[in-house]
Amino acid sequence: MAEAERALGEFGYAGDDAVVPFNVEALEARGRAVQLGPMLDQILGRHDYPEPVARLLAEMIALTVLLGTSLKFDGKFIAQTQTDGPVDLLVVDFATPSSVRAYARFDDAKLDAAISAGVTNSEALLGKGVMALTVDQGAYTQRYQGVVELNGTSMEGVAEAYFRQSEQIPTAVKLAVAKIARRGENGFVEGWRAGGLIAQFLPEAPERMRLPDLPGGDAPEGFDDPEGSFEPDDAWVEVRALVDTITASELSDPDVGVERLLFRLFHERGVRVFPAKPVADDCSCTRERIRDVLSNFSQEEIGESVEDGKIAVTCEFCGEGYEFDPAEFEADATSGDAPASK
Repeated sequence: MAEAERALGEFGYAGDDAVVPFNVEALEARGRAVQLGPMLDQILGRHDYPEPVARLLAEMIALTVLLGTSLKFDGKFIAQTQTDGPVDLLVVDFATPSSVRAYARFDDAKLDAAISAGVTNSEALLGKGVMALTVDQGAYTQRYQGVVELNGTSMEGVAEAYFRQSEQIPTAVKLAVAKIARRGENGFVEGWRAGGLIAQFLPEAPERMRLPDLPGGDAPEGFDDPEGSFEPDDAWVEVRALVDTITASELSDPDVGVERLLFRLFHERGVRVFPAKPVADDCSCTRERIRDVLSNFSQEEIGESVEDGKIAVTCEFCGEGYEFDPAEFEADATSGDAPASK
């Protein structure tokens, strides 16, 4: 069947770079799932990060688009880590309805040591620190920020902790990253892929969402609940158990696709999918915005920024370069220290 003839819910309908909302009414669960391909390739290829760094940033991009596409208003969802590990800073910025930009900062020596020791999982690369998840509705509104401690926790665990702490919603998260070789016109070509799924328990009766005073005797064998936050509702136990069966390979495999994955998980209970929300590599930097930042610099700061008679600025996200004549800011610069606008 041709792509244009496909109907909502059919395998392959959403394709890559589109977040698919879904609902499992019988289990009172809702969620979103995504597979990222060309967009992820563009972002990671632009920076040419070492592979462990690229994998870590890809995980965070998948997580951010899952969370950001849930916004019901015009605004931004920003995920940022600050840690003491080899990768000390990750930033992913999602602007509604579809714009994604991201970058990572890492310490070469620490990263080389981690690679030599064979310790390149996300917990080791991040180390200890925090992840801040920020919702920004724009001017004249107050930002909302949730901060989760990073202390040997996976990206999936961080997301689940965020919802447990900030919204008290039982949440299961699965993330996967892969580098896949596919046949092209000139032989095999490697490309980055990532997949993600978030499922949440949202029953009509809110008191069913969390019952910490009851024993979790109905927990399936092998269920791990180190935080002591197990929700003993049978429906959520089933959702969690099903989500835990997802393998990393099927989550990122283009031949599986989001609809097929959701069918595999929930077909016995019935799963309904909704129109996909596309996401795109789209940086918001412009010459005008960067000039606005520089115009708030003091005369001393402007002078320190000049090199070879010009001010050169490179966007950390997209790598776009901008050059300015220092004379442009002589009238704007102040004699004191003025903070740069954000």
